[in-house]
Amino acid sequence: MTQPNNFVEQYGPRDTMAYDVVVVGGGPAGLSAAIKLKQMAAEKGCEVSVCVLEKGGELGAHILSGAIMDPRALTELIPNWKELGAPLNTAVTEDRILFLTESKAIRTPGFLLPACFENHGNYIISLANLVRWLGQQAEALGVEIFPGFPAAEILYNDDDSVKGVATGNMGVGRDGQPGPAFQLGMELHAKYTLFAEGSRGHLGKQLMVKYDLNKGRDPQSYGIGIKELWEFDPSQHQSGLAIHTTGWPLDSKTYGGSFMYHLENNQVMVGYVIGLNYANPYLSPYEEFQRYKTHPEIRTFFEGGKRLSYGARAITAGGLQSLPKLVFPGGALIGCDAGFLNMSRIKGSHAAIKTGMLAASAAFEAIATQRQHDELDAFPAAFEASWLHEELHIGRNVKPWLSRGLYLGSVMTGIDQIVFRGKAPWTLHHTHADHECLKPAAVCQEIVYPKPDGKLTFDRMSSVFISNTNHAEDQPIHLTLKNPSVPVDVNLATYAGPEARYCPAGVYEFVKTESGAERLQINAQNCVHCKTCDIKDPTQNIVWVTPEGGGGPNYPNM
Repeated sequence: MTQPNNFVEQYGPRDTMAYDVVVVGGGPAGLSAAIKLKQMAAEKGCEVSVCVLEKGGELGAHILSGAIMDPRALTELIPNWKELGAPLNTAVTEDRILFLTESKAIRTPGFLLPACFENHGNYIISLANLVRWLGQQAEALGVEIFPGFPAAEILYNDDDSVKGVATGNMGVGRDGQPGPAFQLGMELHAKYTLFAEGSRGHLGKQLMVKYDLNKGRDPQSYGIGIKELWEFDPSQHQSGLAIHTTGWPLDSKTYGGSFMYHLENNQVMVGYVIGLNYANPYLSPYEEFQRYKTHPEIRTFFEGGKRLSYGARAITAGGLQSLPKLVFPGGALIGCDAGFLNMSRIKGSHAAIKTGMLAASAAFEAIATQRQHDELDAFPAAFEASWLHEELHIGRNVKPWLSRGLYLGSVMTGIDQIVFRGKAPWTLHHTHADHECLKPAAVCQEIVYPKPDGKLTFDRMSSVFISNTNHAEDQPIHLTLKNPSVPVDVNLATYAGPEARYCPAGVYEFVKTESGAERLQINAQNCVHCKTCDIKDPTQNIVWVTPEGGGGPNYPNM
């Protein structure tokens, strides 16, 4: 099979475009960085060329979040966002925190709620729609945005600094050979390249290894978020209501919980987040979410309702202890590519925007002094002096405590956040990567999930269908295996094939061959780009790489 980098020798050279700053990823972090760069250039009366690469077919296509948004960072970036029509239309009017048993829902009294769980002044939003709006603001300032062009390769200078990125080749067949519509990728060179790919970024992961950015840091911790958008019967809808639950259907040792956010127009975002450090290989995050909706105190909300859309995405949730070094020669990691989400507040978009702004300021000042391809040390320094660092420090112990079990975790989180106000004289640490936490199937209890009814609960394929996921069928499979024998010889034999359960899109299934042997079938066309397999595979044998541009989900109003 011809390797992609050999295409340059055969068909090259690639076309090249040069910018002052290239931003990889058109989410809230990347677009905010681009906007800030252009704002600073306008203030100083100079020109800074900026482009944004986005792998989705359009801005917002791959954006998935709860989401309740703290507007603090957005207000810093664009103070008149209300006048400009930013889609923050539904203020949170009520918070409910429920503990679920199998048959009951117990509401947590307000006086027992830590400040991090309060949402006064925040908004229930579609982050995908906010990203589309941010894109409009960026383009109005002169930012060049290229949707449908994933950054597939990092380019380096002779001194090992980042030179820029190359977009993926188009028109490559399943066999790895150029097809009739083959088109070589393009190189984008920059003085600085900002990586804002979101959680478990494909290139960000490579940068962490090359520059040893995780040295001295805790292992990163992730969750999988699964979400549906519903239209509720008006009698079950309360605009601005935000409900979070813990407890059933998960056991007390497994971290996770639900959210239900009531938007305008009778629409409701409902979802479930499960920490990917769970131990039982029989657990299926997708089925746990479906089961949650059947709780007697929850299912009444859905009566007379209609499901509109579905999606899933990994969440980088390790917090301050797991943040890598943010800079390297020629660029920086921002947003969830680094892991700035504040798990204690269940929020990350404000952190993404803030880090994009801070990195942009550092890059602008460096360019203004004729620097390029060095380390933007001003970025981590500015972060450590910012309100965001203080916020993450306050919440640093919440995820470690909750990962130690629901009951102990809840009590200790209350002590940490209410008694110590997040300033306890100790910091808990993550000790294991999520893929190390699975136990052999032989020592775990199998979980039997009920069959979906097609009205309240659904199978994976009907869910993937309404995520509008699509990939060119003849392109190379973008879910690659380091060793093709490992899924059967190790994962199936030892862990009962967990990839068939942790994937929320039915990508992986074990099927029997004509000889009766098992083999792993990869249905790459179903992939919603959640990255869970890249994170949770116990042997780290699965590597997610960028598919052809424009492929994947297309989330409306998610």
